[in-house]
Amino acid sequence: MKQTRFYSHLYFWVLVATVLGVINGVCLPEFAIRLKPLSDAFIRLIRMMIAPIIFTSVVVGITRMNNLKRVGRIGLKAVLYFEVMTTFALVLGWVVAKVFQPGAGMNADLSKLDAAALQPTLAAGQIHHSAVDFLLNIIPKTIVGAFAEGEILQVLFFSVIFGAAMAGVGESNQPVVNALDQISKALLRMVAMIIKIAPLAVFGAMSYSTASFGIASLIPLVRLMLCVYLTCLSFIVFCLGSLLQLNGLSVWKFLKYLRDELFIVFGTASSESVFPRVMAKLENLGCSRPLVGIVVPASYSFNLDGSSIYLTMGALFIAQATNTHLTFAQEAAVLLVCLLTSKGAAAVAGSAFITLAATLASMHTIPVEGMLLILSVDWFMAQARAMTNMIGAGVATVVVARWENEFDRAKAIAVLNGVVIQPSGPAEGAAAAVLPIVE
Repeated sequence: MKQTRFYSHLYFWVLVATVLGVINGVCLPEFAIRLKPLSDAFIRLIRMMIAPIIFTSVVVGITRMNNLKRVGRIGLKAVLYFEVMTTFALVLGWVVAKVFQPGAGMNADLSKLDAAALQPTLAAGQIHHSAVDFLLNIIPKTIVGAFAEGEILQVLFFSVIFGAAMAGVGESNQPVVNALDQISKALLRMVAMIIKIAPLAVFGAMSYSTASFGIASLIPLVRLMLCVYLTCLSFIVFCLGSLLQLNGLSVWKFLKYLRDELFIVFGTASSESVFPRVMAKLENLGCSRPLVGIVVPASYSFNLDGSSIYLTMGALFIAQATNTHLTFAQEAAVLLVCLLTSKGAAAVAGSAFITLAATLASMHTIPVEGMLLILSVDWFMAQARAMTNMIGAGVATVVVARWENEFDRAKAIAVLNGVVIQPSGPAEGAAAAVLPIVE
């Protein structure tokens, strides 16, 4: 098989853009700050595609399953997996923060922290204080509103109901299903066009973050950043890696397979920026298209492992930094509240920070003003949690697909070993539209 040159891969140009962005931010800070719209525009372009891709993928998948019980079974298994993994991630973040005490000795003076600066963040992060509120929010006020606002859970909810209704129509639904299938392929081709500007977006994002925060500003908070990065890495390698190993896959080959997406996520600090490509790659890996269409969108809302690690670790860091003593019961309460609020932390840059701020404001045990202590390094921690969220979504899909016997392990091993699989059906054809699989 002919080997492609390293500079023809997307990850190479994203890496180059990352390095150039850091250099630009250090050398030309005033110019670099003006480049933030490059990354904002890229993420908006990707977000523009997510709602219609979820709708077409889920509806086509459900109608072609011809078994609504199967849809319910997949959903139930996925939710069970999500709850177990996010709970483990929350506990892991809590344990690491307790053991390593990253905020100890900081002795932050609350009187010098301007709480008013957090009001816009708190307003943007209005969370649902009960399970009932959270469940009600899944139901969109209007169908158009769900798509217009890009609410993944609301779009997924409507798509499942619409798909179930279409499945009940019978054979007469085929013209509509075929049309939606073609629209889905067209949408994926649009994503393939948009993704080509990813290096430009990463250059803008890294230029802005380096110029705004400065490398020197990271030194006082380096312990927290190290804890977040090492905890996320440990979670990926040992926890998610073990799950992949049980299913016959190597975590290192899996990460190599997703390297393009990992570099893009690292540059933009948003796992949402690669949402369509992750779906395409999981289909190409051997997971059935209908299952991918259900599990991946749900995982982006319910299975945010990186955000879960950050929530408990960030909360305890602020308590330690402000010398706020917490009893075991109060720490357990933080853990339980984060278990609920982590489901509302969307996969876009900065959302976990908003969720943590709103969580602390609702509990009144840890001073919310302490959020200002980690504001300057939140972007860099967002990179770690976004990559963890994306990898977690991929592993979740593989595991649930294996439980449902909808995972072609032989194909997955071949793909991870660099064998090019030629498109042979509509599902693989859709995947080929969004990415050329050249390993």
